[in-house]
Amino acid sequence: MTEKHEDEPTEAKKRPGLQLRTGTETPIDPEDLVRVSGRDVTPERLERAKRLIEEQGPAAAERYLP
Repeated sequence: MTEKHEDEPTEAKKRPGLQLRTGTETPIDPEDLVRVSGRDVTPERLERAKRLIEEQGPAAAERYLP
């Protein structure tokens, strides 16, 4: 097992703009839903995600977020 040193960058520091979420306590937008599903963002996927959010609300993301 390797030790993590305090000066090592965390994943969020390595990837600026990365904001991890847990749960759906905050609103999720279509791009968030596509990204959290592990897929690349495309116009078609954004449209599908938008429909899912409109139909299911927060439940659309709950299957991906702990």
